[in-house]
Amino acid sequence: VQLQASGGGLVQAGDSLRLSCEASGLIDSIYTMGWFRQPPGKEREVIAAINWNGENTGYAESVKGRFTISRDNAKNTVYLQMNNLKPEDTAVYYCAADRALRWTPRWRKENEYDYWGKGTLVTVSS
Repeated sequence: VQLQASGGGLVQAGDSLRLSCEASGLIDSIYTMGWFRQPPGKEREVIAAINWNGENTGYAESVKGRFTISRDNAKNTVYLQMNNLKPEDTAVYYCAADRALRWTPRWRKENEYDYWGKGTLVTVSS
């Protein structure tokens, strides 16, 4: 299984960016997909997740209303649309997959995720 995150870069505060995470090797689409980030010098945190069919989503308070997670199972890809970016959004962003049929609060727990991709760096200048 491979998860490949892409779309990071250097932007200015207020700009938008869309991250993509393409999955390969998963046996089907029955995975909760999550986006995490690790700011410089800080611990990794969950910021958004989406259930296997896209009907349920969850967001960290810090990004609610600015970030939108979505998925296209036909393309095995999950997206993170990030609007109104702030300098504090600067981080390495990771995607992860959790084998799960039901939507439960476990999406918030990093250790519930089975597969992880390498991160993509997002830098927001002020």
